[in-house]
Amino acid sequence: MRPARSSPVSLAGMPIVTMLQPTQTHELHALRSLFVDYASALKIDLGFQDFEGELARLPGDYAEPRGKLLLALVETSTGHERAAPWLPAQDAVHRLLLEGNRQAWVAGCCALRPLDTVDYPNAAEMKRLYIRPAFRGLGLGRQLAEAILDAARHAGYACVLLDTLDDMESARALYE
Repeated sequence: MRPARSSPVSLAGMPIVTMLQPTQTHELHALRSLFVDYASALKIDLGFQDFEGELARLPGDYAEPRGKLLLALVETSTGHERAAPWLPAQDAVHRLLLEGNRQAWVAGCCALRPLDTVDYPNAAEMKRLYIRPAFRGLGLGRQLAEAILDAARHAGYACVLLDTLDDMESARALYE
């Protein structure tokens, strides 16, 4: 019997993903925009969570050392945009300039905050996991969730809780 042979997998056209903790004004602006997109996609009123106040106070409860905010950036290079059909049309709000004059799309976000109002001691809550539709299917949701869980471990949390809606099938599958 012959041993199984592996074949090389081409990474041509695959995006370069960077996780960024937003601290600059323009980065927080991009994060706010994603939070608004997230809320719009839910089709429910987040007023009961004081969503407008949360946006105004960012980073607010998500500030370190007990919280964390993350942006998932998908880097692009000259000419790469035409070769990658998943890239959306030009959108200045969702693009950031990185070191070395590299550009990146703001593709998704996730947040972590302390959750002191539950029966679980030393708990945190994962919030606002959102991937823009053009970037879904690239594994960004899993990468963001894992990065937030790593941040929770680093911050010393004993557990991380979350909530989700019944119709968010992709999110529910990820969380299970």
